Amino acid sequence: MAVHEHPHRSPGFHLLPLRRNRTAASETAVPARIGTPTTQAYAFAALRLLTGFVFLWAFLDKTFGLGYATPSGRSWLDGGSPTQGFLGSVAAGPMRSTFHSWAGAAWADWLFMLGLLGIGVALVAGVALRLAAAAGTLMMALMWMAEWPPAKHLADGSASMSTNPFVDYHLVYAVALIALAAASAGDVLGLGRIWTALPLVRRSRWLR
Repeated sequence: MAVHEHPHRSPGFHLLPLRRNRTAASETAVPARIGTPTTQAYAFAALRLLTGFVFLWAFLDKTFGLGYATPSGRSWLDGGSPTQGFLGSVAAGPMRSTFHSWAGAAWADWLFMLGLLGIGVALVAGVALRLAAAAGTLMMALMWMAEWPPAKHLADGSASMSTNPFVDYHLVYAVALIALAAASAGDVLGLGRIWTALPLVRRSRWLR
């Protein structure tokens, strides 16, 4: 009578199909997730839209005098200067006299307003985030210098009321702009993918 003996199988032999199955499962699972926005992507998109609205609203309020930071009748269209009030009231810091000389100048008004508009539109649309980050960081740095948080006292000797000697909202906005550009935050709820697919943008990465 023939005896059919089962060959001895090592534990390692049994693990091979399992590993292949896991690999196959992971390979089939990855394509299903490609292109699917994550919670992180939506969070960056929300941050982008909110930050963009901050810049865009500042432009609209200063241009049309919507009655918030800019009273009606003192808008840019009514002949008011978007930079006169802020730069003219700088009372501390090493660039105090420089900012006073810039206050109300036509070139300063135009650069400031075009910066607000350009950064705001770029963020809301989700395009040219690297340019927006560079321009916005420069603008925030100058505004930080104008407010000069390190000062405890103003030029007249009164308390500056500074709540922090270094960090203020200008620096937070600057870092947020850089983070949005680094994360390609325009790809979700924005026109980022269409923008980066343009031939000119593909040739010039700094336009992304």
